[in-house]
Amino acid sequence: MVAKSVLNESRQIERAVALIQMGARLQILESETELSYERLLRLYKEVAGKSPSKGQLPFSTEWFLTWQPNIHASLFLNTYEYLTKVSAMEDIDAIMKAYKLYTEQIASCGVEAILSITRAWRLVKFIDNNMLSMTRCSTCGGHFVTEPYENSRNFVCGLCVPPARAGKSAVAGGILLH
Repeated sequence: MVAKSVLNESRQIERAVALIQMGARLQILESETELSYERLLRLYKEVAGKSPSKGQLPFSTEWFLTWQPNIHASLFLNTYEYLTKVSAMEDIDAIMKAYKLYTEQIASCGVEAILSITRAWRLVKFIDNNMLSMTRCSTCGGHFVTEPYENSRNFVCGLCVPPARAGKSAVAGGILLH
């Protein structure tokens, strides 16, 4: 029988609290910590002041491929991939750090973050399972979230060639292109 480590349990609780504060769903906490469901539920209620949301996590890869979510997802994923290359962080810690950097960057631009920590976590899982990939834009050289079979020689990102109505509505969270 493996002895319980108070220090490990403390780290697990800290990670869970940080994820809850970022808005993570209970399913992510269950997946990324070793704490029991009952303990996570009590912790969630204590930290968030409410019961966790019920229901399935978002599962569609399509959301990440639409214009504005793609830009946000690509910004997050480039940050995440950089962190995993230059540091020895566990995946969930790299996701949390990349998400924090993403939200700080978006806020500094005066734009509302549309990528939640739950979607960011799911995006990394989609990439890990080859359900989505990163493709280099043939125009600007940036790397963007795409379908795994995207033709990389002819790929042009949504920043280089935005859709006709992109960014027209600041109320809808659009990016005003000048």
